[in-house]
Amino acid sequence: MFGGRSQPGTTSADGVRPLRIALPKGALWDDSLEWLEQAGVDVSVLRNPGRQLVLDAGPMQFVIGKPSDIAVYVAYGATDVGIVGKDVLVESALDVVEMVDLGFGGCRFVVAEPEDATASIEDHYRHLGVIRVATKYPRVTERHFAGRGVQIEIVKLNGNIEIAPLIGIADRIVDITATGTTLAENRLRIVEDVLESTARFIANPSSLKTDAARVSGLADRLASVSVQ
Repeated sequence: MFGGRSQPGTTSADGVRPLRIALPKGALWDDSLEWLEQAGVDVSVLRNPGRQLVLDAGPMQFVIGKPSDIAVYVAYGATDVGIVGKDVLVESALDVVEMVDLGFGGCRFVVAEPEDATASIEDHYRHLGVIRVATKYPRVTERHFAGRGVQIEIVKLNGNIEIAPLIGIADRIVDITATGTTLAENRLRIVEDVLESTARFIANPSSLKTDAARVSGLADRLASVSVQ
């Protein structure tokens, strides 16, 4: 037993294994709970979870994690299903089944440059043969520029990406924005859209096969909420 709760893969007292769902802390948390509640899921134990990361609620077992870890939990079978941003799915490239676009948590990947940049990306590329791009999302960034046939050098950062062009370690950045306000406050302008991102309901492929009724049933209920 783990903390008095059933571990993934074990059964509860009535002999039925709970459906395990991974939920992201942070920006998607409140909407995730609202969507689940409207889909008929009892989320009362999640209203004040304290420091608990695994919580039982009858037929459900909730696992709380960082947004970037949710797809890992689902892909490796630690949970059956989860809610995660499309940005995480694209960057992680893990083997999960994307079942429902929930529609909330909207943001987008963009390419941005300093407002006072005088050369376009094309001109810069023709002159130097490579563009240095700072980002937290190397896979998304590489895919975008490869699709344009542009060679890049990626500067992987984990903090505030906006600072990179301001201190001269990158020519452009690829980052997520919802409103563009932070970019504008740091004198950066958006020059390209890369990818739209919203919250998605995902499933482990094996769970979808072996527990199809519960997994697909929850997906259908969430889908009906997301289009209201």
